[in-house]
Amino acid sequence: MIRVLAIVLLLLAGCVTAPPVQEMSDARQAIAAAEMADTERVAVDTLADAHRFLAEAERQIQEQAYGPARLNAVRAKNRAASALRSIQQRSADDD
Repeated sequence: MIRVLAIVLLLLAGCVTAPPVQEMSDARQAIAAAEMADTERVAVDTLADAHRFLAEAERQIQEQAYGPARLNAVRAKNRAASALRSIQQRSADDD
């Protein structure tokens, strides 16, 4: 039982220590989509938050702090998605 637990813990540790490549890519794509939708006029603060979270994630990757980097990359993606929803809602309201 202890061996199984040790193996599971090692596998989980391996997952945490891997760079958040997919999360970073998702965040960059979400920010690019928000910028292309011209959210800078509508959701300036939200998009700025997304950029800040992404920059922090990039810094953390350089420090090999992959867990916090993954979290900030997800935050960046979510803030960019929120900015994009804001511009889409505003466009729908204008119609």
